[in-house]
Amino acid sequence: MIPPRSLAGTLIPAMAFFSCLRPESWEPCVEVEPNITYQCMELNFSNIPNSIPSSVKNLDLSFNPLKCIGSHSFFNFPELEVLDLSRCEIQTIEDDAYEGLHKLSTLILTGNPIQSLGPGAFHGLSSLKTLVAVETKLASLGNFPIEHLTTLENLNVAHNLIHSFTLPEYFSNLPNLKRLDLSSNKIQNISHKDLQVLHKLPLLNLSLDLSLNPIDFIQPDAFKEIRLHELKLRSNFHSKNVMKTCIQGLAGLKIHRLVLGEFKNERNVDMVDKSVLEELCNLTIEEFRLVFIDYLSGDVIDLLNCLANVSAMSLMSLNMKSVKEISRGFNWQSLELVKCQFKQFPKVMLPSLKRFTFIANKGLTSFEELEVPSLEHLDLSRNNLNFKSCCSHTQFGTNRLKYLDMSFNGVITMTVNFMGLEQLEYLDFQYSTLKKTNEFSVFLSLSKLRYLDISYTQIHVAFFGIFQGLVSLQLLKMSGNSFEDNLLPDIFTGMNNLTYLDLSECQLERVSEKAFDTLPKLKFLNMSHNNLFLLDEFAYKPLYSLQILDCSFNSIKSSRVQELQHFPSNLTINLTQNAFACTCEHQSFLQWMKDQRRLLVEAEKLVCATPSDLQGMPALSFRNDTCEISKTIISVSVLSVLVVSITVFLVYKFYFHLMLLAGCRKYGRGESTYDAFVIYSSQDEDWVRNELVKNLEEGVPRFQLCLHYRDFIPGVAIAANIIQEGFHKSRKVIVVVSQHFVQSRWCIFEYEIAQTWQFLGSHAGIIFIVLQKVEKSLLRQQVELYRLLSRNTYLEWEDSVLGRHIFWRRLRKALMNGKPWSPEATADEGNNQQEAATCT
Repeated sequence: MIPPRSLAGTLIPAMAFFSCLRPESWEPCVEVEPNITYQCMELNFSNIPNSIPSSVKNLDLSFNPLKCIGSHSFFNFPELEVLDLSRCEIQTIEDDAYEGLHKLSTLILTGNPIQSLGPGAFHGLSSLKTLVAVETKLASLGNFPIEHLTTLENLNVAHNLIHSFTLPEYFSNLPNLKRLDLSSNKIQNISHKDLQVLHKLPLLNLSLDLSLNPIDFIQPDAFKEIRLHELKLRSNFHSKNVMKTCIQGLAGLKIHRLVLGEFKNERNVDMVDKSVLEELCNLTIEEFRLVFIDYLSGDVIDLLNCLANVSAMSLMSLNMKSVKEISRGFNWQSLELVKCQFKQFPKVMLPSLKRFTFIANKGLTSFEELEVPSLEHLDLSRNNLNFKSCCSHTQFGTNRLKYLDMSFNGVITMTVNFMGLEQLEYLDFQYSTLKKTNEFSVFLSLSKLRYLDISYTQIHVAFFGIFQGLVSLQLLKMSGNSFEDNLLPDIFTGMNNLTYLDLSECQLERVSEKAFDTLPKLKFLNMSHNNLFLLDEFAYKPLYSLQILDCSFNSIKSSRVQELQHFPSNLTINLTQNAFACTCEHQSFLQWMKDQRRLLVEAEKLVCATPSDLQGMPALSFRNDTCEISKTIISVSVLSVLVVSITVFLVYKFYFHLMLLAGCRKYGRGESTYDAFVIYSSQDEDWVRNELVKNLEEGVPRFQLCLHYRDFIPGVAIAANIIQEGFHKSRKVIVVVSQHFVQSRWCIFEYEIAQTWQFLGSHAGIIFIVLQKVEKSLLRQQVELYRLLSRNTYLEWEDSVLGRHIFWRRLRKALMNGKPWSPEATADEGNNQQEAATCT
């Protein structure tokens, strides 16, 4: 035993060693993409882990207590492109902290309470495009050392403590800057001098977000002659008057897109009137968006007069219940109306309009015809609209339409096959209810259509010409529908350009052999969430270009092995969540899964559903050698059953022959009771009694015959009497052949037993008496009897004095063969006959 002191001396250094180990040495990062992407989130690192390879390009170190980024901290990762240091409790970033990261394009510092930032903290980042410094307690852009980041395109300093909107002079050194996010800071006033750098850069295409800053004042002409790509002013003003004053300060601004309004959960201004929006007349605006204003005072359309010449108008989450018509001299090319609480569909008559988006206005039920001859893009989704007749150019007021989205609406009854809308390239009906699609070729005129989505439209496909005319279609989504008899028929004829087909959740159980015959360019096929039982490779054989086949969430048990070769080697197959039968019956399919696991998605997760004892077991672990054992057991069992069956059959068929054999062994050495057992038909019994019995039993020498009517034991089965009393106790067998004999089943049975008896006795014991001529055709039915009579000597009865004399002499001679002979008995018999004759 180790002494306590020695044990303590060993443990203490060991504990000290383990306590000095850095966490990264035993808490490894997640390797998302080998040697490229590593996630080290929330691993309690206090230093940069050295276990990460130098080839890493994407590194996530967020939520680790790094606290300080020292000089050259990432020098070992020259390939790094994205670095996430969010919420790492970083307080200090030293000079040259990122030196060597010449390929870094994105740096995220969100949520770090930075107190010390070296003037050269960002040196070496010669390719940086995105810098995110949200919630870093930044107080001024002037103290932010980024003047040398000439490649910078996006700067996000939202949610900080910046009070001044003064843009530092170094902004002139950032010619590539496209987006500056200053939202959720403390900016209250904007003056002309704050924007001096923007006046010097008139061609700068900058998007500026000032939302959620408590702006009280914008100096008049502060933005004059300044050009911006986008300006966002949302939830900035605490009253309508402040909003009006600040918009006046924007006079002279040239802007591509102005976004004005509130946030859903940040409402300061409840009402906007004409006086506020009139100030927009002093701006040059190309696109305007007004969002989340609870109440617009006055005629909404009248409020927008100053914006008649913008190219794009977007109104979102406004109260526009009273608007019935939009037609007053507006030159808008794009109009977007989203969640605007319309009571009825507005009448839109805008000759210049090319793009109209009218979505999520769920208080409507009916559609008003449009007059928009230039319209090319129409989005009517999510409105619960019903269409009693669809679809033609008269409804939509144009014949130039290329894009039509009618998804997530009510009932749409198809009565016209898109007359006048032949230019359509995109059509979406998903989650609307389509009616009358099986009555005619709905899409016949859409020869230019490339995208069609009819998912979950409650179509029950019973008309094979439903897709006729879609010769240019490339993508078809029709999941969530159903087919006649749950069979996918040949309905894709002529769609030779189709590359994407979604047939998921269609209740399919079978696929016809010619279903995909005309889809040579198809690359993606989704058959998931159906009720397929087999992976029917033959149906997929024509899909030469197929790259992805998704058959997940079906009831697939197996496949037809001989057709597995049809799958191309570059195909990816998803068979997850199927009911694989891991039995010997399907071992070829299971072996194919093993051999082709490289084709299968998550092959290791494919599990057995049956039998119950293998449920949940990986299908790839099924062993074929168990089937070999099973085959041997089955073969032996089948052979055993076969042998037993044959034995039982033979015993049944030859039972009486076996009884005869047993009797021959029992009585073989004893003396016979009878000289002959007579086999005859009951129809010939008179001849047997009057002729055969009288002459043989009463003649000289006297013979004892076995006759069934006299000698069989009552109460014993006939067959048993025949064998035991007839054959076992007789030396000879007399067969009386006649027309009746050949036709009697019992006579033939007795004759067959007689043959066996003769074979077992190894002597000529059967004497044939032909009582009358038998027709050869009838005799040939008993082949063996016919053969014996043809080849052997037999007695033939002749009813004449000479013929009878010869017959009895020959018969007695045949019966005497093998009979024990006694002269005294013969003499006694002769005297008795003479006395009897004398008495008579």
